[in-house]
Amino acid sequence: MLTRVCGIGASAGGLAPLEEFFSRIPLRSKMAYVVVQHLDPNHKALLTELLQRVTAMVVQEVTEGMAIEPDCVYVIPPNTELTVADGLLHLAEPMEPRGLRLPINVLFSSLASAYGERAIGVVLSGMGSDGTLGLQTIKTVGGLTAVQQPDGAQYDAMPQSAITADCVDIIAHPEDLPDRIMACLSETSDAGTHDEQSDVSEPDTTPLQRIFRLLQGRTRHDFSLYKPSTLHRRMERRMAIHEIATLALYADFLQSNPQEIDLLFKEVLIGVTHFFRDTAVWEHLANTILPDLLAKQHREPNLRAWVVGCSTGEEAYSLAMIFTEALDKLPRPHAFSLQIFASDLSPDAIATARRGFYPATISGSVSADRLGRFFTAQSDGYQINGDIRDRVLFAQQNVVLDPPFTRLDLISCRNLLIYFDQRLQRKLIPLFHYSLRPGGVLLLGSSETVGRYTQIFTPLQSKLRVYQRQEDAQDGDLRMPVKSFPPLSAIAKELPVSPSHPPSETPNNLQSAADQVLLQVYAPAAVVVNDDGDVVYISGRTGKYLEPAAGKANWNFHAMVREGLRTSIASALRQASKKSEPLLLQGLQVQLPGGGMQSVDVTVQALKEPSTLQGMKIIVFRDIAANVSGSTGKGQSKTATQRAHAAELQQCKDEIQSLHEENRASREELQSANEELQSTNEELQSTNEELTTSKEEMQSMNEELQTVNAEMQTKLDDLALAQSDMKNLLNSIEIAILFLDQNLNLRRFTDRASKIISIRESDIGRPLSDLTTTLLYPELKEDAQNTLKTLAFSEKQIATTDGRWFTVRIMPYCRLDNVIDGVVITLLDITDTKALENALRSDSKA
Repeated sequence: MLTRVCGIGASAGGLAPLEEFFSRIPLRSKMAYVVVQHLDPNHKALLTELLQRVTAMVVQEVTEGMAIEPDCVYVIPPNTELTVADGLLHLAEPMEPRGLRLPINVLFSSLASAYGERAIGVVLSGMGSDGTLGLQTIKTVGGLTAVQQPDGAQYDAMPQSAITADCVDIIAHPEDLPDRIMACLSETSDAGTHDEQSDVSEPDTTPLQRIFRLLQGRTRHDFSLYKPSTLHRRMERRMAIHEIATLALYADFLQSNPQEIDLLFKEVLIGVTHFFRDTAVWEHLANTILPDLLAKQHREPNLRAWVVGCSTGEEAYSLAMIFTEALDKLPRPHAFSLQIFASDLSPDAIATARRGFYPATISGSVSADRLGRFFTAQSDGYQINGDIRDRVLFAQQNVVLDPPFTRLDLISCRNLLIYFDQRLQRKLIPLFHYSLRPGGVLLLGSSETVGRYTQIFTPLQSKLRVYQRQEDAQDGDLRMPVKSFPPLSAIAKELPVSPSHPPSETPNNLQSAADQVLLQVYAPAAVVVNDDGDVVYISGRTGKYLEPAAGKANWNFHAMVREGLRTSIASALRQASKKSEPLLLQGLQVQLPGGGMQSVDVTVQALKEPSTLQGMKIIVFRDIAANVSGSTGKGQSKTATQRAHAAELQQCKDEIQSLHEENRASREELQSANEELQSTNEELQSTNEELTTSKEEMQSMNEELQTVNAEMQTKLDDLALAQSDMKNLLNSIEIAILFLDQNLNLRRFTDRASKIISIRESDIGRPLSDLTTTLLYPELKEDAQNTLKTLAFSEKQIATTDGRWFTVRIMPYCRLDNVIDGVVITLLDITDTKALENALRSDSKA
């Protein structure tokens, strides 16, 4: 199999950048190049001939099953889709109608599947967004991606779409792309050699090591175990922005600009994902894996899953959707539930995932049924529904440093290990074994395996990279090294509250000691939370009311508060920010850790002073003492509980009544308008679908016409050049020649002919009989007509009125397609030859 295959996609305006690109590729690049362009399906493409003129490599149009060879260029034929598999090129008829075809995405996706990190994708000028998803796929598997500089493209939509999707490693003009690609591949090769020698001790003074230390010092994350080839590409982009030539200079720049470290940290985090990526994997998960997990009766009814490297949340939500679909197939009733933990290193990606809002383009990877069921359509995209959002808990986490989630049934770590070197991979596979329950399932990416750990993970589907946890592990390295994780205080999200003035030393006297004892023993339990619900301060004993959640340490109040208090306090927190008075919740019931129930009064108040606590809220818990003496006490306790339930029920009724009155007022007004809008919406939707289809067809035809127009313009330029060559050739031979059409009208002539026959450029198209000549040849027209009819050559020696002699030769004009289209008259000056002949005759007579 070849080392590298470069796929190149172009559309309207793509011919010129293709020629510039191939004119700069060295003959011995040891790569193959596959070109896909949007072509008119009914027009024979000239792209193969046009590219052959600018490169010494062999350029050929693809045929089915053609083998890929290095230093060759392969061009897609019209009305086909081109894919790569097992070192061969395959053609297929497009499945989509004209106007909806995306052949560049098809090629790039197959390249990513066949060649992994050895795949290269290049997008040049074109309209639309074809190529973007394909570049994302290539980038996901660790390949190299490049696009044309948008400001230099005739049509910048395709390159700009890829750049907006943040899936591009190189952005350059077409003539610079080959050198940039070769430089990246050279760095990758050097990095691979470095990886092989990484076990040898080396000085910690290289520019790359300096950059690693700066990143770790500011972000707490160590990138020294990431693949250098991946990091080089991301650093190169930042270096290009600041026009910095070497890593050493960039390391100096980072040291003096801490904000650049933050930008580089975001740059090196690969965040390429989309819904239901690799369809075959999700179908197997939905049809086999999840039903098997649900069928195991001995396990707990709640399944737990962990999506490692979740990026912006598409994969976690995809898992939640297919689990919901799997539950629908079970007989009712059932008690199964799913908790998905989704983690990523990027805080921006986690924030996007938590919002659960995605652009309208997800309709390309999510079916219409799932969009209608699991999303809410909005004007500019889709919002994930609450029932799916509630199944997923997102957390920023470093899978290498932070404690893992445990007691899991499923771990999905797809296309993350490819960015780590082997040392880090050997640490993570045992970590996943530790986190899974017996019989748990591990999903990896298409280019990833469990390596040498086949004794602890058995493949269920090798091709799909689905593995099952085994219990017969013998390797001592598999035991989880607890000391490798930092202490809880180092990873907890506690936000310290700084005092408004420097604290003074507390005097060691009787009053101070008594105050401390009173606060600790008799003050009610309370917590202070910020706007996000994170606990920033705890006073007193709160164990009755709060309990840390399982998994990674999470100091969010809503995750810790016990079940009986969660709903009421959450509602009070939302209301407290709008009110200046404290909110009192009476008689709430909470289950104690050791069993039994406890009645609690809770006070929630927004804090406005001091300034350091402004915007925060305090929650105070006060237990309601229960009288447990005799039957009377039991009756009073029961009465108190009933009163609390009655108060809570009355509060719910009041809220329901209020909502009911508000809704009733608007329902009547909206009902009639809704009926009219429904019918109008159906008509508009039908019209919109027709217009969208027409627009896409017109855009596709426009792109194809642009391609044909570019090819025709190139042919016209070639013809103009050939005409100039012919004119210069005819004038250089100094022979008088006339070209006549089938009606013996003047078509073309040489400059020499104008000295024998009175003609000029304006005489083009005039009949031969109208031309004035010095030739004493009245039968010229008749001889020309006879040659045109009989195709017989005519040659005569004719004198002129000024005493010169010419050999006049008349022959048919034959086109390349073997059609007679006129005559050619050649006049060769033989005056000197005739004079010599007459002189010789005179001498012989004498």
